[in-house]
Amino acid sequence: MAQALGETIFDVLYLSFALVAGLTMLFKGTTPLVKKAGAMAALLGTGDAFHLLPRAYALWTTGLEANAAALGIGKFITSITMTLFYLILYYIWRDQYQIEGRRNLTGIMWGLALVRILLCMLPQNQWLSYRQPLVFGVLRNVPFAIMGGLIIFLFAQEIKRTGDRVFRGMPLAVALSFGFYLPVVLFSGAFPAVGMLMIPKTLAYVWVVVMCRALYKQSQG
Repeated sequence: MAQALGETIFDVLYLSFALVAGLTMLFKGTTPLVKKAGAMAALLGTGDAFHLLPRAYALWTTGLEANAAALGIGKFITSITMTLFYLILYYIWRDQYQIEGRRNLTGIMWGLALVRILLCMLPQNQWLSYRQPLVFGVLRNVPFAIMGGLIIFLFAQEIKRTGDRVFRGMPLAVALSFGFYLPVVLFSGAFPAVGMLMIPKTLAYVWVVVMCRALYKQSQG
């Protein structure tokens, strides 16, 4: 009961913040950059809702294993939306620092995103099973981790060059999100307690949204 209550309160607060912040920026933003940030935050909240709401339902009712199919479908949807999240973040990087050209880099980001999505769609992932194969959990996250690594490097490079204060925490936030997420992928099957790392991972994404809100407030004058 304590786990169900704690997770539900945390999830409702997180999803509400991401969705409200995202939709506010999307519909009230006055620049394409802010609207992209809004779309990214709204996508984050929407995608995670497909996983977190069934999980809350499972914790309050018949348990996680009895709701494996719903949880698996939610996890699949979240995997796709998080891929798109980083793709949008790449375009936010381009807009924020007025990056022109670099078609090869854009092609790499799109290629990694498409490979990740295709890997997520393979039946070998066994999304509807309670215990999914570790090998495909690792495989589908390889292109995802490369996308994250590129985002960290690209933002860090431009922040150093420009002295940007709005996104100065972006490299660390993305690094923390992957630092907390990858152990869950690798070890949560054998050690369920490792799954608690999803909470600080989520807080890292909250930090990303907070930075985007600062950009929105800055644009509002």
